[in-house]
Amino acid sequence: MKRSSAKITIAALVLAVMSAVGVSCARSERAATQPSACEPGATPVVDSVLLAFLSKARAAHHKADLAEASGDVAGAIASLESLTGGARPGGATPLPEASEVLSDTYARLADLRSARSEFDTALRDVDAGLALAQETTYFRGHLFEVRGLVEERRAKSLPEGADRDRARKAAMDAFDEAVRIQDQVISSALGDGGAR
Repeated sequence: MKRSSAKITIAALVLAVMSAVGVSCARSERAATQPSACEPGATPVVDSVLLAFLSKARAAHHKADLAEASGDVAGAIASLESLTGGARPGGATPLPEASEVLSDTYARLADLRSARSEFDTALRDVDAGLALAQETTYFRGHLFEVRGLVEERRAKSLPEGADRDRARKAAMDAFDEAVRIQDQVISSALGDGGAR
């Protein structure tokens, strides 16, 4: 059974946002000297529009899972496009959480389209995701990984020759960039680069 990284990422984001709300309320209730964000009339800790967007994202990905499992790849793509083509918290400059969900959704779209040999459209999806994931994060690295997958699939679809060689090189370059980015993410998180 194939599990998409977008499905895992969206669930993790929603859980993290909801946990932040709970932790913030619990802390403010214990610390009487600090104003509580949970009191009536206080500024909400989490934007309800963001929560609605994250819920919509989870539903769209679940629907895409069901469609994909029944062989309806077009239906899965349509479900994901309802998310990428819809309103976004933050508008033209989406909130970071929305950008992460959207960039991962574009990665999943590229994977689905390239499996159908729609390579140019898949690469446009990767580019749309990269426009949202400009920082050195897992999401940017994953998009380069998917770009490599798209080019690898393109290479396999071509007869031996210069075009196939170019696609193979593009795949290798994208995989190298994915590894480079993920190495940076890991090193930044571990501080010492994970040295033993």
